[in-house]
Amino acid sequence: MDKKHIDFFANISGKENVFDDKAHLIAYSYDATREKYQPDAVVFPRNEQEVSKILKYCNENRIIITPRGAGSGFTGGALPAKGGIILALEKHMNKILEIDMENMVAVVQPGVINMDLQRAVEAKGLFYPPDPASQEYSTLGGNVSENAGGMRAAKYGITKDFVMALKVVIPNGEIIRAGKRTIKDVAGYNIAGIIIASEGTLGVVTEITLKLIAKPKISQTAMGVFPTVKDAMNAVFKTMAGGVTPVAMEFLDNLSIQAVEQKYKKGLPIDAGAILITDVDGNKQEDLDEQLSLISDVFKANGCVDFKIATTKEESNNLWFARRNVSQCITVYGSKKLNEDITVPRSKLPNLLDEISKIAKKYDVKVPCFGHTGDGNVHTNVMVDGNDPKQVEIGHKAIEEIFKATIALEGTLSGEHGIGLSKAPFMHLAFSNGEMELFRSIKKAFDPNNILNPAKMGL
Repeated sequence: MDKKHIDFFANISGKENVFDDKAHLIAYSYDATREKYQPDAVVFPRNEQEVSKILKYCNENRIIITPRGAGSGFTGGALPAKGGIILALEKHMNKILEIDMENMVAVVQPGVINMDLQRAVEAKGLFYPPDPASQEYSTLGGNVSENAGGMRAAKYGITKDFVMALKVVIPNGEIIRAGKRTIKDVAGYNIAGIIIASEGTLGVVTEITLKLIAKPKISQTAMGVFPTVKDAMNAVFKTMAGGVTPVAMEFLDNLSIQAVEQKYKKGLPIDAGAILITDVDGNKQEDLDEQLSLISDVFKANGCVDFKIATTKEESNNLWFARRNVSQCITVYGSKKLNEDITVPRSKLPNLLDEISKIAKKYDVKVPCFGHTGDGNVHTNVMVDGNDPKQVEIGHKAIEEIFKATIALEGTLSGEHGIGLSKAPFMHLAFSNGEMELFRSIKKAFDPNNILNPAKMGL
């Protein structure tokens, strides 16, 4: 990058916050996908005004900007695919600005770690439910940009359900406010809704106002063991339709169970077709007992052969162990994991898992599945030998067929990871030409010079 640009950024944010040395360029060249695209510089803005000045300058000089939080995404959303600068928000813009007890909202900067906010509000008796698997290190700005979900989505929803307002810098340097901290707001277009899940392609989020709720006093965990995946999937949507809304409803199929047991030997039922792990919460034990009784009845009516209820925190942790550790365990089936986060209406889960089984047999690949079935979100993992290009090619063909099956079942390409680079080639499966043109028109309205995170989402 031309030295004059580096000097400008250094003048704005201080030379101690602008880097173009090899170490920084390599460190910010990859995310959780492990794909690599090297930027030309890394800039750590200290505040919203600096973000505004940087965007205005880059827009005038046609310099590409990739906003970045923790770089924990699985689809390449934070990768500088076209070079330019990484605008890294985690170093300075990471403060909880306000916890408003009276109105039950929190105001945060984008670099705040998800779990840090959870702990801060829970200390005051409040609750921020969205809990992506990356909650210990992912930033709230990244959560907003990808519309992150998590295990508690079955009952409480995902990031979009808790965003009340955003402050955003658009490419011309203007700072806009989208939304209000009021419960009701129907004035004007829902710009916050457009920014959420836009993956940094429309603007840079600099402040987030989030809804909080009262923290439930108690929770409890249970696990059901099923002879087949179909039985388990039927139990999921029938439970949700039967009057119980569990906090979480997670599942592991047989391949996933076997992988965890092979690595950790926890005494899991390796002959089971699937297991379902569920949490319920509330303020009185009798409320939890009633929920668990109803869940048990539905599970058993749908083939459950064993139903366990945790009575202590240790027992709960033991029941959750397999789900929390399964992702690392399935590498027993291959050195490369082609993982996707497809989502279908809950009632279509049995059909989806049946289609995935057929595709796995067709391509002779192992496809362990697990995930958030309480909201229809399944993590499919096509396992291949990463050193065998032919196997990797076969794996990608299997993924494309899985996407097609998902769309045919009225599902979506992504429930929480976003599109980024990795799923961009498949956008045509889910959207018509007219819909894609509408997306491009929105992008152009915000970013006419295409400087913000180009090449993402197929735009």
